[in-house]
Amino acid sequence: SARRVCVKAGTSVVANEDGRPSLTRLGAIAEQIAELSRSGVQVIFVSSGAVGMGKRVLRKQSKLSMTVQEWHNEQDNNSQQKVKGGTSAGVSTSTSFASLLNLNARPHTFEEKAKCYDSACAAAGQFEMMNFYSSLFDQADVSASQILVTQSDFTNDHRKQNLMYTVDRLLTLGVIPIINENDAVSANEGYTSANIFSDNDSLAALCARSFSAEVLVLLTDVPGVYDSSPKENPNARLLPLYRNDIPIAIGTKSSQGRGGMSSKIDAATFAVSAAGDGDDSSVCSACVVAAGSDLDSIRAILGPDPKYGSKGTLFVTPGSDLETQALIDFKSESPSSTGISANQTNVSKEARQKAVEARTEARKLQVLPHAVRKNMLYAIANALLEREDEIMAANAMDVDQAEADGTALVLRKRLKLTDQKLATLSSGLRQIADQPDPLGVLKAKREVSHNLELSLLTVPIGVLMIIFESRPDSMPQIAALALASGNGLLLKGGKEAVNSNAKLHEIIGDAVEEGSNGNIKRSIIALVTSRGQVADMLSLDDVIDLVIPRGSNALVSYIKGNTRIPVLGHADGVCHVYIDSSCEDATAASNLVVDAKIDYPSACNAMETLLLHKDTVTGVASSVLMALRAAGVKCLGGPAAMKMGLADVAAAELKCEYGDLTCMVEVVDSMDDAIDWIHQYGSGHTESIVCADDSPNGEEFLRRVDAACVFKNASTRFADGFRFGLGAEVGISTGRIHSRGPVGVEGLLTTKWQLRSNGGVSYVGEYAGEAPKKKYTHKELM
Repeated sequence: SARRVCVKAGTSVVANEDGRPSLTRLGAIAEQIAELSRSGVQVIFVSSGAVGMGKRVLRKQSKLSMTVQEWHNEQDNNSQQKVKGGTSAGVSTSTSFASLLNLNARPHTFEEKAKCYDSACAAAGQFEMMNFYSSLFDQADVSASQILVTQSDFTNDHRKQNLMYTVDRLLTLGVIPIINENDAVSANEGYTSANIFSDNDSLAALCARSFSAEVLVLLTDVPGVYDSSPKENPNARLLPLYRNDIPIAIGTKSSQGRGGMSSKIDAATFAVSAAGDGDDSSVCSACVVAAGSDLDSIRAILGPDPKYGSKGTLFVTPGSDLETQALIDFKSESPSSTGISANQTNVSKEARQKAVEARTEARKLQVLPHAVRKNMLYAIANALLEREDEIMAANAMDVDQAEADGTALVLRKRLKLTDQKLATLSSGLRQIADQPDPLGVLKAKREVSHNLELSLLTVPIGVLMIIFESRPDSMPQIAALALASGNGLLLKGGKEAVNSNAKLHEIIGDAVEEGSNGNIKRSIIALVTSRGQVADMLSLDDVIDLVIPRGSNALVSYIKGNTRIPVLGHADGVCHVYIDSSCEDATAASNLVVDAKIDYPSACNAMETLLLHKDTVTGVASSVLMALRAAGVKCLGGPAAMKMGLADVAAAELKCEYGDLTCMVEVVDSMDDAIDWIHQYGSGHTESIVCADDSPNGEEFLRRVDAACVFKNASTRFADGFRFGLGAEVGISTGRIHSRGPVGVEGLLTTKWQLRSNGGVSYVGEYAGEAPKKKYTHKELM
């Protein structure tokens, strides 16, 4: 909710080690700043990297301008050694590194000459760096400007007032001011405590305070502040909240840039310090130190979408309301990381203990009769209805808080529970309970040889970890599927549903113990409440067997990138409905399309793109578009649709999960083009064709489209575990290994082989040699 923010990118973020600009990181930074600017947030950008880029430019130019004699001299001598030794034999005029340092107009110590050289590098590098920024921001349709400052611009009142007016005027006009120290003239003079700033970290803090930024973000080469150097101590812990009373061991600084972690801590602490004499106007109350290599850091810290998670280390103004709230939040999530808990709780140990307890109870459940699991599911189904008032009260607290926090409407809709949702959940759980026992199902049986029989049967996977966002109704579904399949379960819900999840977990735990007559403890289903525990659990590949992230692509990508545990990914849902040229029933087509979009717009199986065959544009398509707009759907146009006048506003992206009453409309020339479009811009979730019943295109579409669910003349909303008759689902997998589509009980099973020797012992030696005692028969028995 900040109106004005300051973002600083360090040299290690802006440039690679060879001095070349990092196009990937710079592009991501420019894109995220542009997103903030377009959303109405004023952004001040402090960028390092000019000296690093300039060194590469001057090295290149020095080579190009060398004489043959100079080139030979450089091969025979180390230019750096010559400067230190004070010799310059064999060098008359040159712009090489050595000659730049041997400037008679400057003092002759090596340090002072190096500083002079850095000034030349800064001049060359600033030009190259601003060229990159200009190009990147132009592509994002955002204007940027450059401001180079020195210490006198802040110490001289008249110059400071001019500077403040300039920055304020640029921000008011939507222009991004890119600020850096004018090293070309200041020669990096600020290196002592007496100086107003000594590096771009302290410059960024000064800018945040002077230009009324409410939040400062320092992007660096590490994820945040650790209690010790992660390079030197593999057990170093990232601190989500910085406090002065937490001991920190600072490691060696990066080889790039002037600052290090110590300078960042000093700058962050200064940025959020309470306003004092001469600085009463400062409103900066928060600073975050985060990794610039994380291409979503700025979105996660300053954006409204919680799907990117929490990043970096937070600094807050001491004694402020924000500090009080931060201490409460972080204490509830990870006491050890804030230095609050006297016991210094070992989160890793606690996480492992939860996983081990869930596995222990799951192994006990596997050997109990199917009737026990069935009773447990009925107990949960009954409890959801009997304790509905408790659930709705807890959910109302979450909904009210989400509204107060300005949580996106699509997330609030997913968050809200209703009587109908609970009734559907209860019905689904009974449906699961009434299914045949999924465990011990014989999948194959083979005679290996006489009296040696091999069987393949179903067994639980073991311990599952399910991470879901903003949907408390997911918890009973997932718990039921895990119990029905004999698996232990670790659950992590979104922070938006903290009260709902806690209440549902309590109710499910009570029902588990009641339905099993106390034979199974509630610890078979553990609720993970802290980010620290999730991070730790992702490393427990020896006790957790499968992770199922149920949420956005960003969540799935994060999980996959941070664990060795197999991941059953539920990616985003960019679902298409294609109106084929054979479709003639405008009413039926309209009903299907409207249902696919408005039945539950925020669901992952809602239609996001409507593809129209060109032959339907003047007929069926017109009726469908009118029906969508009458239902309140905003139709954005693809390139072809805009040319034909089917939409007034062009879609900004051709692949987008809107999650609300918005969809994109595009026109294609043929079904082949429709399928190509789906494969290029779809997410492999659910695709549907609307065609004549007797059209061969329907079956061809079903056969050719590569997605988890492909439908003919059916709404995409049918892609659901309950509607498929699975009772419920842990999610819809768009992957290709193990399970695809709605994942029900069968998707949570694996198999094991059993080999029985019925005529005494068997050993492979009996089957070997020129005259084996026994022979393999390999006869199928089922």
